[in-house]
Amino acid sequence: IASIARNAINKQLSRAKFDPTLSRFFSNMARYAVLTMAVLAVLGIFGVETTSFAAVIGGASLAIGLAFQGSLGNFAAGVMLLVFRPFKVGDFIKVAGVSGTVDEINLFSTTMDTLDHRRLIVPNGSVFGATIENMTYRPVRRVDINVGVAYGADIDATRAVLEKVAESVPNQPEDRPWQVFLVGLGGSSVDWQVRVWCHNPGYWDCHEATTRGIKYGLEAAEIGI
Repeated sequence: IASIARNAINKQLSRAKFDPTLSRFFSNMARYAVLTMAVLAVLGIFGVETTSFAAVIGGASLAIGLAFQGSLGNFAAGVMLLVFRPFKVGDFIKVAGVSGTVDEINLFSTTMDTLDHRRLIVPNGSVFGATIENMTYRPVRRVDINVGVAYGADIDATRAVLEKVAESVPNQPEDRPWQVFLVGLGGSSVDWQVRVWCHNPGYWDCHEATTRGIKYGLEAAEIGI
């Protein structure tokens, strides 16, 4: 019955196009509620007074709290993640030294899948207590490509080549102009940065196209990298 309740609620919320993160949370809570009521009902059938457990629970609450301090911390962090929503299911995030696509946010842990299909289960305490980098929060994202050219290369000629490359990168948002920036004078090169905006799903395609264009463009202009 608990599993049926969970699946039914999850199915109904999915039909209503409810948020997937909260859909899984509410469906799991329904399962736990049915299981709890079932345990209490079984104890009542066997003649156990469930009200007597209140005193036992109250007396053992301190010991339980100390024993499960880490778990309670993860539970509290899970509630905070569901309330403040720094990320949702399907977002690609970097947190606690790992990165991946969020698959599920449970009460005690967050489950992520890496780009090479590894499953990561991170305690919510580590997630909520760390800096969260949500890479897919915005619909557009900027690609920054650093490149150093030889000191003998003409600065204006180099800028012209890099600007031509930046302009030729496909699928750029019209309201986000590209930029070629002279970073500074390095120990062995004149350092530039090419900044191109792209739609989030095509980030790596844009990254590769920009890098490839810079390589071929500078070589064609006989500018040493």
